Amino acid sequence: MTAATIPGIEASFSPPVPQSIEQLGISQSLVLDLVLRRVLLEGYSTLSSLSRALRISIPIIANTFQQLRQQQLVEVKGMVGNDYQFVLSQAGKQLASDRFQISQYAGAAPVSLKDYHAATRAQAARVAVDRRSLRQAFGDLVVTDRLLDQLGPALISQTSIFVYGPSGNGKTSIAERMLRVYQDAVLIPYAVEVDGQIISLYDPVVHHRIEMEDPDIDPRWVLCKRPCIVVGGELVPSMLELRLDEVSGIYAAPLQMKANNGIFIIDDFGRQLMSPRDLLNRWIVPLDRRVDYLSLRYGVKFQIPFELMVVFSTNLDPNDLADEAFLRRIQNKIYVEAVDAETFDQIFHRVVEQRNVPHEPDSAEYLRYLCLSEGRRELRACYPVDICNILQSISRYENRPLRMTKQDLERATALYFAKSAPEWQGER
Repeated sequence: MTAATIPGIEASFSPPVPQSIEQLGISQSLVLDLVLRRVLLEGYSTLSSLSRALRISIPIIANTFQQLRQQQLVEVKGMVGNDYQFVLSQAGKQLASDRFQISQYAGAAPVSLKDYHAATRAQAARVAVDRRSLRQAFGDLVVTDRLLDQLGPALISQTSIFVYGPSGNGKTSIAERMLRVYQDAVLIPYAVEVDGQIISLYDPVVHHRIEMEDPDIDPRWVLCKRPCIVVGGELVPSMLELRLDEVSGIYAAPLQMKANNGIFIIDDFGRQLMSPRDLLNRWIVPLDRRVDYLSLRYGVKFQIPFELMVVFSTNLDPNDLADEAFLRRIQNKIYVEAVDAETFDQIFHRVVEQRNVPHEPDSAEYLRYLCLSEGRRELRACYPVDICNILQSISRYENRPLRMTKQDLERATALYFAKSAPEWQGER
């Protein structure tokens, strides 16, 4: 398989395996540092083991080894087949230890910032969807055609989306399933080099690797599904900036950089530790120009691509969260309204069938009645699932099979809904 045939990788970006320092795109001194630190960690090393660990081709490793040998920084201990086995000399250990104090990074060689820019732009998502394919992507949710017809153009545009409306109607579920419209994969580098500094980018927690070895592809890149990062109330400003680990000397990429070529979902927007105004001011330029600016600890500022779809999900009024200038930059605003009776019943029947809950023929209608009693005026998509969860807890508490009678529904809704102040104050 060639680079151009890997799903989702544009022919304009099929990075071949570099065979020289010039093709590698990073400095000779950085490669020397990586080799020194790696040999210090391994003790006994071979050219092939270094090639695998640093993701650098044998010709480059062999050339670097010869330089270290000429400088008497390594000592050959023998041969493993046609490969050298060697260790650091005393001078080599001292130099490696000195370099280790500056940075402890000894993993896959980074790619240059220039190459990262080119790769991210080349792999920009291009989505082709219609109502049928969207319904398939959101098939595990009950979604109206009206909502699908709003989502479709928004997803095709690949610009930011504001999803808002009353809580409990599936905004987060809808946002998380947007990733399903992508049918391809992207190459993500293990790390990026900027001004001699290492920025660790590939994160196995958020990047889902596709196991496929291609000898024609630069091994410094990892084939992954398009990323989807979700943050909620825990979002703070430091998560959007480079973070330097003082001990290792390695920078960790910010969340938006890890989400490049994918989706970044800000759930419960407006309820973060970071104020909405601070977040919007931070991102008003990236959303408009599709570039972001980061700074190294000592002040060097540089540009990275902002090639991602940002999804803001909130149950607050958008006009209370952002001014007109910012909202204008988010061209797609999708209102997820409370469900009608027909949709509520569809959700109810899907839930009870999936969980095999014995119920009476009019259970859906009766649950609607209970949900709209005591002054409540809207049905929420979450009610059937939440009520079923309570019924399961009741059945376990009473050590009996799960069931759904009118009495059970009354008991579950009494637990679920809070009484208004006049009601509970009157019970004193």
